[in-house]
Amino acid sequence: MSKTLLSRIKPLHNPKPKTPSPTNFPLTRRINELVNEVCQILQTQDQWEHTVETRLSEEEVVPSDIAHHVFDKLKDAHVGLKFFDWVSQRPYGCPLDRFAYSSLLKLLAKFRVFPEIETLLPNLTTCEDKLPTLEALDAVIKAYSDSNLVDKAVELYYFVLKTYDLVPHVVTVNSLLHGLVKDRKIKAARRLYDELVERNGGSVENKFLDNFSTCIIVTGLSKEGKIEEGRKLIEDRWGKGCVPNVVFYNTLIDGYCKKGDIRSAYRLFNELKLKSFLPTVETYGALINGFCKDGNFGKVDMLVQEMVARGVIISVQVYNSIIHARCRHGFTEEAMDTARRMIEAGSKPDIVTYNTLISYSCKDEKIQEAEKLLEQVKNVGLVPTKFTYTPMIHAYCKFGDFERALSLLAEMTEYGDKPDVSTYGALVHGLVVSGEVDVALVIRDKMIERGVLPDAGIYNVLMSGLCKKLKLPVARQLLDEMLGHGILPDAYVYATLVDGCVRNGEFHEAKKLFEKTIEMGMDPDLVGYNAMIKGYCKFGLMKDAVACFSRMKKSKIAPDAFSYSTVIDGYVKQHDLRLALTMLAHMVKRICMPNVVTYSSLIYGFCQNGDLVGAEDLFNRMQSNGMMPNVITYSILIGSFCKVGKLAKAAFIFEQMLMHKCYPTDVTFNYLVNGFSHCTPTIFSEEKNDPHDEKNSMFMGTFKRMISDGWHPRNAAYNSIIICLCLHKMLQTALQLRDKMISKGYTTDPITFAALLNGICLDGKSKEWKNIISCSLSATELSVALKYSLIFDQYLSLGFSSEASVILHSLVKDHIS
Repeated sequence: MSKTLLSRIKPLHNPKPKTPSPTNFPLTRRINELVNEVCQILQTQDQWEHTVETRLSEEEVVPSDIAHHVFDKLKDAHVGLKFFDWVSQRPYGCPLDRFAYSSLLKLLAKFRVFPEIETLLPNLTTCEDKLPTLEALDAVIKAYSDSNLVDKAVELYYFVLKTYDLVPHVVTVNSLLHGLVKDRKIKAARRLYDELVERNGGSVENKFLDNFSTCIIVTGLSKEGKIEEGRKLIEDRWGKGCVPNVVFYNTLIDGYCKKGDIRSAYRLFNELKLKSFLPTVETYGALINGFCKDGNFGKVDMLVQEMVARGVIISVQVYNSIIHARCRHGFTEEAMDTARRMIEAGSKPDIVTYNTLISYSCKDEKIQEAEKLLEQVKNVGLVPTKFTYTPMIHAYCKFGDFERALSLLAEMTEYGDKPDVSTYGALVHGLVVSGEVDVALVIRDKMIERGVLPDAGIYNVLMSGLCKKLKLPVARQLLDEMLGHGILPDAYVYATLVDGCVRNGEFHEAKKLFEKTIEMGMDPDLVGYNAMIKGYCKFGLMKDAVACFSRMKKSKIAPDAFSYSTVIDGYVKQHDLRLALTMLAHMVKRICMPNVVTYSSLIYGFCQNGDLVGAEDLFNRMQSNGMMPNVITYSILIGSFCKVGKLAKAAFIFEQMLMHKCYPTDVTFNYLVNGFSHCTPTIFSEEKNDPHDEKNSMFMGTFKRMISDGWHPRNAAYNSIIICLCLHKMLQTALQLRDKMISKGYTTDPITFAALLNGICLDGKSKEWKNIISCSLSATELSVALKYSLIFDQYLSLGFSSEASVILHSLVKDHIS
């Protein structure tokens, strides 16, 4: 259509009679009816040319005479362009006049047909007899401004000023100012505003600007944090076509709040009331937002009460601000109360309200609360969105419940909200962390099928999971796929592959990939250097590891705790504790706090050198520095003490571990079982004066009692571990250990039963104990179980018999009777 448009616009070479203006060809009742009929034909018939031709001939009207009236009344820009094309191609009749072109421009502007406008305008503005009217150019400027094409709007605005020496209508000017402010071109907006102030001269009433014009500029200045400049502008313009109202105050108050200057905002709020302006919901909303950001909920509650007292209806948006702020500051329960009060006040929560509560319930690991909220969303007729489902999918992935996560993903799709990269990313990440890499790859395939391309982060997570599973070839295929999709790998992707090569034993490949990253001009960043240092240390190349460490520092990348810990661990594995401690000194000097990995490596180094005193001293020091040991730290010490026969210390460390809610692993259990299985009476006599004897240690007390009663050391060791787990409320771990004990050919006995029954009762499941463990003990065996349960009671320090002992006493009594 654009090409035909250009060909139809031609300057007049041969002077003809002046084209009738709208005033020369008035819109009489007859012409009005004809125009309406033509418009009806154009909009309802595909082949309208002959029909229109016939009707105009009957009325003895030339199409060009009524063209501008037709363009004014048409409701379809594309139909208008076809009519324009038809009129322009006619072999006779007068050419279209400036009024027809102006009406066409207005029609195109109304329906935002910008390509045709841009084809038409240059030709019209260079033909004097086709120069559009100011009204038409007003419409185009406004259309450009409202469609975020402000540069074109500004260009046309200044053309109007220059050509017509007239200012567009104030509505158009305001639209342009608003467009500039929205596009963050505050300086350009202010310059245009000041020019119009100057153009008006000293007149009190401004013909070009109104209250809204000034408010737009004040809003723009507020967005830039120039609140005082905005206030000064209001004061300067006061009475000069500007009469400040509550909207001005709202703009300034909102600006102060967004800037974080809540005091100035509150001062202006009080000034507003002193000047007899009534605060609106927007006024209160801005202030409440400000106090919410500060966490000043006392002021928030006061303002809410004031709104209620003044009869100002609290909007859903205001409630949502309060709910979000309470959640963000850790007051989720109070946020729930606010939502309940909101409903009581007759205000219905919207999907934003529910999404906020669901998101923070998931962050607080209250997934069942989130499920209840999701059910409420459906019950009240709201449509859940991806912002409803994504936090829940994240949470279920974190808990390892991928079945529910996948069902939520399917449900989300059913509601018509397409999962995005973030939603899929949460699922992929959760699956990979849980070791379900193959399932994660299937999810990747599904997202590609649905037109959602994985980002670099998802590819990185998948590659990391594959590398940890030693599936390096598949990880490399993913890199090729990533490049095929036009997604450029970042430093983290290359670091992941370097780490994968190291894990796979392909050290030279890792080194080549690392150097290639640098050659490509890509900074390996901290993660990349750490992966390479880890590789050097794993293969015992400590000089190269230190050289890479130094290279990283020269590249202005500060080593972190992982960097230092990796090198320290490398030295320890090379039996060089001296250099490991030297690196620790450098680490502390650079104010990089050692982490649990650092301490664990060094403790292992001391144990490896047979210096258990040094190991225990470092173990105590790490705790005094606020660093809690992990399962590896505890297991290293337990294994080392068991190895040298210091069983009381091993048992003491084990009980400390449980006390701090650190769950042991099979490695820990194996150290204890093997250590205590090979004990001899001599070892007990050697530890007679140990401060960690049976008076303090539940483990040692019960173990020694069982040995005295004739139990095999291995069974006694298993039972001692199980009772310690149960009395520290780690029932599931105890049950798992019992199953492993049975799978290795060791039978459970009355003491195992007594220990597990105590664990069940302490877990609050005393009424359902028969559903968890079976009892096939004889009367004699039950008496043994009761005897040991009463011994366990001494360590619980209850002062009375435990629930387990009561149950056992009842079972013994039932057998006797």
